[in-house]
Amino acid sequence: MIRTLLAAALALVPLAALAAGDHAHGHAPGFGRPGSAAEVDRTIEVEMTDIAFSVPALDVAPGETIRFVLHNSGAILHEFALATPHMHAEHEAEMAAMLASGAISLTGSHPHMNHDSPNAVLVGPGESAELIWTFAALDGPLEFACTVPGHYAAGMVGPVHGL
Repeated sequence: MIRTLLAAALALVPLAALAAGDHAHGHAPGFGRPGSAAEVDRTIEVEMTDIAFSVPALDVAPGETIRFVLHNSGAILHEFALATPHMHAEHEAEMAAMLASGAISLTGSHPHMNHDSPNAVLVGPGESAELIWTFAALDGPLEFACTVPGHYAAGMVGPVHGL
């Protein structure tokens, strides 16, 4: 069953992306842009465990810049990604393909992967990372989630509400 799912996920990802270990989403998020440290309005600490976020939901205002400080206290790799539900589904398929190809591992090793998506960050077990994001006015559903295969379905996702 798992091999069938991984094979299906591999079919969804361009082979050139797999060969390079590319993790570039290619999406132009309509929900904001990368922020800078000078713009930060507030900081939100998020603990990632196996398998949950310490923050159940986020409330954000248009134009607000938030520094997310992410701590993975779990035993496996996690991701913090801001995206629409559709974008998360696409990205989870990419992550499954990268796991199958060995570009990343659940222990946090990702030596052959270029994770250059400004709205997402991988955090290995016992590691911390930051993501700074300036939010636009939300005109549709937005979530923060972990798209390591199986984590989203297990509930490692929360809504982002516009104020």
